[in-house]
Amino acid sequence: MRSDGGVDQAEGLRRLLVGSQTQVVTVVAGKAGMGRTSATLNLAAALVRSGKDVLVLDENRAPDNLLDALALSAQFDLLDVAQGRCRAYDALIWGHGFGLLPAARAMQALAVSRMSVKGVGRAAAFSGPGLEWDEWQRMESALTEISNGVDVMLVDGAMLAGQAAAVSSGLASGASLLVVVEGTPSGITDSYALIKRLALDNARMRFGILVNKAVSEKAAMTVFENMAKVARRNLTVRLEYLGHVPLDDKLSCATQMCKPVLDAFPLSASAQAYLELAHNLLHLPAPRDEAESGVATIIQSLMSQASQPLRRISKEIAHVVN
Repeated sequence: MRSDGGVDQAEGLRRLLVGSQTQVVTVVAGKAGMGRTSATLNLAAALVRSGKDVLVLDENRAPDNLLDALALSAQFDLLDVAQGRCRAYDALIWGHGFGLLPAARAMQALAVSRMSVKGVGRAAAFSGPGLEWDEWQRMESALTEISNGVDVMLVDGAMLAGQAAAVSSGLASGASLLVVVEGTPSGITDSYALIKRLALDNARMRFGILVNKAVSEKAAMTVFENMAKVARRNLTVRLEYLGHVPLDDKLSCATQMCKPVLDAFPLSASAQAYLELAHNLLHLPAPRDEAESGVATIIQSLMSQASQPLRRISKEIAHVVN
């Protein structure tokens, strides 16, 4: 799905039609400021360097979302696609070898739809800022279309009020979770609180861990081992160490340049760390309970959480009208 340099967009679109099982990874953090968006951006670039076709779903609003990080602007987003204002590919933005799809407004509408169905009533489920049933269908078709042939879809998980949102395309079944942990006391505490919430509320049992801004690999491993021990004892969940990103001035410089560190400083310590992270992520064996994964599974999971009540309400309204 790359569209860099000599590869024209038409060829990129043709490659999307090849079809493959897409590995979906949602990047989350216990609070803002831990480097979640930076990790998503740099991991995407590392996966491209590894020869993978990558699509990034950006669930966060500006400022400090992926578009801002890359100094890009979007004319359309996923909600525009769902509302029929543009085609799926009109909302895709290309940069640094991967595709980027803004989805913040669509995820917010999704959250409103779910809340409307659960507690506000019939009329609210079909009005206001939430998603109508035909918009659900357009969004499903769009995500299926643009992810066809993609090797890896990264989701920069939505943040609401400074914490990971309860409604995210990546929290549905079918997506792996990569938790960005800052190796400070508050960073570890907030990360563990997020893992606990996702384990209890979303029945997530496996979490990949990336220790960010680590002073050394030994320090990163100490952070991980302590977290894994507590999580195993108190939550019976499995944490898997996928790597660490060292403190590196080159990473900060690349951020100021609005570039992935692999593009700006390919030989830097942080660039090599992201290549290792990409390798570990690609070779992470899928557990049995997540064997049915990918974009289609995520869409189906999301739809089952909110569209089943919508279908029932729609039938009830149709019965009353007739």
